[in-house]
Amino acid sequence: MKLIISSVSGKPIYEQIKQQIRAAVLSGELAPGETLPSLRKLAKELRISVLTVTRAYNELADEGVVRNVQGKGTFVLQRGNEVMREQLSQRIADSLLQVSMAAKAADVPLLGLLDMLEAAYRDEPTPYGGGASSADTQASEEKRNARDGR
Repeated sequence: MKLIISSVSGKPIYEQIKQQIRAAVLSGELAPGETLPSLRKLAKELRISVLTVTRAYNELADEGVVRNVQGKGTFVLQRGNEVMREQLSQRIADSLLQVSMAAKAADVPLLGLLDMLEAAYRDEPTPYGGGASSADTQASEEKRNARDGR
């Protein structure tokens, strides 16, 4: 596993470490029982403070992703995937609530919002600039029904 840290991202370094380790566990790149690099080794590789790595590892342990064993190291937990998926699902639900409230405030119809979500999920740009016309909405619905086999 290779961690990439950006000092210009605006995100704290310990948070960048946490996110990348969490993503590696979710993707299966880091398997349950696998040992993470030692605090000193990772700090030296990334040229950061041992305290920064310690904070990242401790927060991952608090989240149930890893387990710190005194004198032995930090290990990926079996339950990590389940706990992380639950936390990520909750973050998604919270974000979707905020997005839906913004869409309502901007008078974006549900089908237009679904199109934007689909494009974002597929990492495609959307030229959506306001309320969809009834023809646009109907075309979107027909496209969705055809894709879903209805």
